[in-house]
Amino acid sequence: MLRHLTLLFAAVAMLNATAAHAESCTKSRDYLLGGSAGNLPGPADTYRNLFKVCLNTISMPNVKDAFVLRDGGIAAIPKQDTVSATAITLSRFCDTYPRATLRFLGRKDLQQGVGVGRIVQMSSTGSTSCPQIKGNAVR
Repeated sequence: MLRHLTLLFAAVAMLNATAAHAESCTKSRDYLLGGSAGNLPGPADTYRNLFKVCLNTISMPNVKDAFVLRDGGIAAIPKQDTVSATAITLSRFCDTYPRATLRFLGRKDLQQGVGVGRIVQMSSTGSTSCPQIKGNAVR
């Protein structure tokens, strides 16, 4: 009986953690589509598709949280901010989304606060895109 309760508690905790992280994807999408970010550079369907990418990004092993960015990228807060951990996550992300861009938020970014309004406005242009990483960027 105790073992069943422990397993049940663990399952509920995992579901709550996933829902909390998915909330950042939802908040960033809603912020962008709700007009709070001003005129968007892309059509609304682009951001709806990015929302799906965001949700899948959260499920990656080294991703603590993720957000949709105004410029069409995905921002991620890593669980471990190490070169090897982020490289593995970036490789997996680019294998899954070969035309996308993932920006890791570092300590410096997070020291300034992690409000949704501030994060969605961050640029992903300083990050290397997956086409560049995979060696098939359009020149």
